[in-house]
Amino acid sequence: MQSVIDINDLTVSEIDELLATAHDMIEHPQTYAHAAAGKILATLFYEPSTRTRLSFEAAMYGLGGQVLSVPSASHSSASKGETISDTLSVISNYADIVAMRHPHDGAALVASNAASRPVINAGDGGHFHPTQTLADLLTIERSFGRLEGLTIVAVGDLLYGRTVHSLLHAMMRYPNNTFIMVSPHELKLPADFLAHVRSQGVDIRETTSLADALPQADVVYMTRVQQERFANRDDYERLKGAYVLTAGMMENASPDCIVMHPLPRVGEISSEVDSDPRARYFEQTYNGKMMRMALIHHLLQAADTNQEREQREEFVHSIPAETAVCPNSRCITHFERDIVPRLYPDTQQCVYCDYIAPNL
Repeated sequence: MQSVIDINDLTVSEIDELLATAHDMIEHPQTYAHAAAGKILATLFYEPSTRTRLSFEAAMYGLGGQVLSVPSASHSSASKGETISDTLSVISNYADIVAMRHPHDGAALVASNAASRPVINAGDGGHFHPTQTLADLLTIERSFGRLEGLTIVAVGDLLYGRTVHSLLHAMMRYPNNTFIMVSPHELKLPADFLAHVRSQGVDIRETTSLADALPQADVVYMTRVQQERFANRDDYERLKGAYVLTAGMMENASPDCIVMHPLPRVGEISSEVDSDPRARYFEQTYNGKMMRMALIHHLLQAADTNQEREQREEFVHSIPAETAVCPNSRCITHFERDIVPRLYPDTQQCVYCDYIAPNL
């Protein structure tokens, strides 16, 4: 049984296979109209969502399957204190595959370790969002015909932005891509994340100036400043309008570039940009449904034919870890009972949220 928690759970060849399947689904939808007949997807969303939850459900219906939905934590036994592990043990008896969103980093790994069915991470806190990345890759590939030799300019909340983190992890595996990170100093990429990317020989630069970066972009990836990630409301109010992409600014962008956004937007792209043929953010939502269809199809086929891969938990246990408290206050280990917080002793990195704890 394979779960997809992080985009790195998929090899480049598997990503390419999913892209090819999505293209075939776009061209020949009837071929897949009954591919998941008799199968059930459970959408377990502890955090509000419109596009992601509905696109998962639309994807499953498009494959001829059925859906059980938990749209928020208040509609689940989590409101009574039930653990994620217990919930997933139960849901594994009702569904063939699970898509889960949760506000805490590392929750999806906890879920996949407890479930006896494949779990797809639909976003865990500020950590990862692999299926949004798959949607992004299809959008880029349909626009340029390739995923290499591109300059990606990511703008906004790069500290908590799980979509940017996942996109970087994916695109850095394709050759000759350049990344320009545009953000206020307070919302820069986490230092350990940036160090990891650079250690792989990737060309990645940081700036606070969108105007300077825009003319260099093949892909402009706008993100919102996420109010729900801020403990201090004043900090959010100060930073939320740091970057706004306007039609006037687009005059300085390449005629062949594209503008993307994982949505929802809250003012960082002016509505006047919507009519620009370079705008792709609404197309992304369609591509998200198609890539989720391809992923569900892939995972269900693998489960049915017992094409099991090494589980993530087995990988976790293969590296000695010591008991410790994760300093990341958003880590699932601070909220879930019966989880032993662990850090890899060689890197001081949290097993669940990947946070690197300094000076421990």
